[in-house]
Amino acid sequence: MRRLFWLAAGLGAGISGTLLLSRWLQRQAERFAPPNLARQAGQALTSAGGDVSSRVTTFVEAFRQGMADREAELRSSDSRG
Repeated sequence: MRRLFWLAAGLGAGISGTLLLSRWLQRQAERFAPPNLARQAGQALTSAGGDVSSRVTTFVEAFRQGMADREAELRSSDSRG
C-alpha cells in the first residue's frame, strides 16, 4: 500500500511540475516573440523619448556652438598670418 501511495504521489508531482513548466515556457516564448519585443522596445523609447530628445537637442546645440567658435578662431588666425 505504501508503494502505491508513493507511486501516485510521484506521478502527481511529476505531472504537476510538467504542466507548470510547460505553461511557463509558453509564456516566455510568447513574451520574447519578435512582435512583442518590438512593441516593448517601442514603449520603452516612447517613455524615455522626452529625456532622450532633450539630451540630443542639448548636444547638437553645444556641438554647433563649438563648431562656430572653432571656425571663428580659424578665421581670425588666417587674417593675422
